[in-house]
Amino acid sequence: MTPTTGRSPVVKAVLAAALTMAVASAAGPASAAGDDDWKGAGGLTLSSADNATVDAYLDRARQAEKSISTDVRAAAQITGAELIGFDQRLKSPDSLKRKVATSLKDNPAQDVDTVLGRLTDAVRYTLQWPDGRYTTGVTQASAVLAAWGNDNTKWSNTWGRTSGYKGLNTGWRATRSGQLYEIQFHTPASKHAQEATHLLYEEQRLPSTSPGRKKELQARQDALFNAVPVPDGADRLTAPERTTVPAPAIP
Repeated sequence: MTPTTGRSPVVKAVLAAALTMAVASAAGPASAAGDDDWKGAGGLTLSSADNATVDAYLDRARQAEKSISTDVRAAAQITGAELIGFDQRLKSPDSLKRKVATSLKDNPAQDVDTVLGRLTDAVRYTLQWPDGRYTTGVTQASAVLAAWGNDNTKWSNTWGRTSGYKGLNTGWRATRSGQLYEIQFHTPASKHAQEATHLLYEEQRLPSTSPGRKKELQARQDALFNAVPVPDGADRLTAPERTTVPAPAIP
């Protein structure tokens, strides 16, 4: 009969190694000095203190998102808009940290709180209509959002451009939480061009990208956006006036 005790040294060593790995996995990765710093592409960094501040900001944005989404989804339903990419309504931590780190590197005199106070896209949405319904849809959606107490903080209408990005990017301050958020208003063609140029834009804004390469990337983006039709009246869309009606209830 094979004995059940007295395992060989090899078996004991394997079991010991497995136990060590299991304990290490349960405990998570070991931390060391500097582990709380953030490092991104192109040499971008955040100190541990700035990284913690951004994490706290992200937590507040997640909490505010529910009531903001209630307003935006209701505005989309009322105006017949398609709500694009709703699952990506919260900006990823790395993407937001890259944006903050870039701003701090470009403007060393400002602090992280100043940068975060100006961010509008930690919570973001895209509403889309066909070309023929676009101008009316934007007018109605922005009007109802303002009527529900959302303050318009940014209105960047680039439909009249002869080159570069085409669309309407808007910023808002939520009535319940005060959280800043972004809504982009698009047509199918302008949204397609935005997605097609996204990686080009990300590379273009990295500090490590050379001036010559940035020029090349911009030319490629311009070519894609130049092919986007401009809906009638889109270049004349203006920010809504503030009126007040009851906001939709949070489910």
